[in-house]
Amino acid sequence: MVGTFDKVRLGISTCLLGEKVRYDGQHKLDTFLRDTLGRFVEYVPVCPEVECGLPIPREAMRLEGDPENPRLMTHKTRRDLTEMQQAWGRRRLKDLESENLDGYIFKSKSPSSGLFRVKVYQESGMPVKQGVGIWAKMFTEKFPLLPVEEEGRLNDPVLRENFIERIFVMRRWREMLAESNTRGGLVDFHTRHKYLILAHSPKAYADLGRIVAGMKGLNLADVQKEYLAILMPALELEATVKKNVNVLQHLAGYFKKQLSGDEKKEMTEVLAEYARGSIPLIVPVTLIRHYVRKYGESYLADQWYLHPHPLELQLRNHA
Repeated sequence: MVGTFDKVRLGISTCLLGEKVRYDGQHKLDTFLRDTLGRFVEYVPVCPEVECGLPIPREAMRLEGDPENPRLMTHKTRRDLTEMQQAWGRRRLKDLESENLDGYIFKSKSPSSGLFRVKVYQESGMPVKQGVGIWAKMFTEKFPLLPVEEEGRLNDPVLRENFIERIFVMRRWREMLAESNTRGGLVDFHTRHKYLILAHSPKAYADLGRIVAGMKGLNLADVQKEYLAILMPALELEATVKKNVNVLQHLAGYFKKQLSGDEKKEMTEVLAEYARGSIPLIVPVTLIRHYVRKYGESYLADQWYLHPHPLELQLRNHA
């Protein structure tokens, strides 16, 4: 049965691991990232400000000007650090190309690393929350399909599960390319991820199925590129209760002939309770996993939907 996990490689803002690299000489330790997720992840720490040559501590900075193309300015001395950070960033991006990252966790609100709604100050002195940090923008433009998130948003259980699910999918994609870079490897990858994809996007499920079915005679690298370009944005879509119920009903259908009357009743009741929001997703998934083992359903045993990430992270335990 699937469910073993090689370590994911994640870029991360260095301060989130407890290193005192911030402008005020302090850190922003996130214990979940360091101690819980860190058991399953190999981090590649990055601090844009220190690595581009600035000291600890240092003058505070902020974004100013056009939210689409802001300048990175020191607050009091009015020093423009934009080119300095961008020059460093271009070199660092080349280094990271060889790191085989599966995703990146950025520090929220940072003028260098903030990913969403970073303050950009206008001539009036008032900020608009429409910016992206200088480094964060460079990274996401270079690696548009890599899963990225901010540490603050990971406190939301839905966003946390979505991000961690995607980084494990990316790790398995890289493993497929390294170990079975063939048409058969792509077929196997798709087959084992079918229900995981369906839980996020029925449209992508259909589109990716057509890509795999029609790849004979096509250049494999082109097919893989097209596949990944549909897969990763699709997985960003929320796996809603309604979509999960659809998947769970599909999975339950594999046992129509094996389940006893009481077992069928239990399955129906559990799915109904999940659909009402009375129980978390882990409950029906655990029940189906039990029947997979009991009745030796080998096809479902290989479905990553039933084991998308380590159980120890308890990501499906929220109702």
